[in-house]
Amino acid sequence: MRTTSENRSFRRRETVPAGWDTKRAISLPNLFRLAAAATVCAAAFLGAQQNSRSSRSTNAALVEGRETFAAICANCHGLDGRGGERAPDIAVRADVRQLSDAMLVQIIRQGVPGTGMPGFRALGNSRIQGVIQHLRKLQGQGVTSAAPGSSEAGRVLFFGKAACTDCHMVNGAGGFMASDLANLGSTHSAPQLRESLTNPNKSLDQLSKTVVATTLEGRTFTGIARNEDNFSLQLQTTDGTFHLFAKSNLQRIEYRPESLMPSDYSFRLTPHELDDIVSYLMSLGRQGQRGLQTEGKDLKHMEGHTPH
Repeated sequence: MRTTSENRSFRRRETVPAGWDTKRAISLPNLFRLAAAATVCAAAFLGAQQNSRSSRSTNAALVEGRETFAAICANCHGLDGRGGERAPDIAVRADVRQLSDAMLVQIIRQGVPGTGMPGFRALGNSRIQGVIQHLRKLQGQGVTSAAPGSSEAGRVLFFGKAACTDCHMVNGAGGFMASDLANLGSTHSAPQLRESLTNPNKSLDQLSKTVVATTLEGRTFTGIARNEDNFSLQLQTTDGTFHLFAKSNLQRIEYRPESLMPSDYSFRLTPHELDDIVSYLMSLGRQGQRGLQTEGKDLKHMEGHTPH
């Protein structure tokens, strides 16, 4: 039978982890291994924390940039950045897309002398950077995706059965109610394009909603709001005409939770035909990107050149 002292020694031998020396606490090799493991775990934990903070910071900057753009820039340049009566297109124009971030910061901070573009130095560096990030998104930077169908078959459908050109243009050909879709494939992925065809009423913003404006005289205008502030509304009606209303001259403004775009393409077109149209739109986007790269090279070639 064990004595009390023997029992304590036995329990100690049972509970001490393998690799530990009961007299020296821990061997030197195991100490190095434990230290290395602790370092790796700490680095992984800190890296995960930093990535999480970085992701939250990036998302917050994008949200702030979108909100700032909508509040300040969209009044003149439009919510989609494609311009209006007060200011030019800054989303599609090659000369704007070629500007560096540093040049855009300078323009936003200082404005453009001799034009209607004022400076917005008061926004601060953080919000200006957010606006530039949002603008780059409108310009289609970083969007890549594989084409799912036949672009040639999609072109035939676009101008034929699908009747997309009743409202939309492609490089100036087609209807004038909706925007030119020549660059849509450079700013949207294949799933996004397909979703916009089959579910045009999903997550509509103010720019895409159908707006019905009724004047004090009882006249009704239906279309899309191209620009809007607290005092005025610029409406493009279904015939393509732009109308500028003072809100004090309107009885009411109705924002319908639906797009002017048909919502039955998933029934009118087969899945294969939808893929073909998506492929056609993406091919147009790639052509636009190649043209942009060529123009960018030409601009760089001309830099510093003095005409004789």
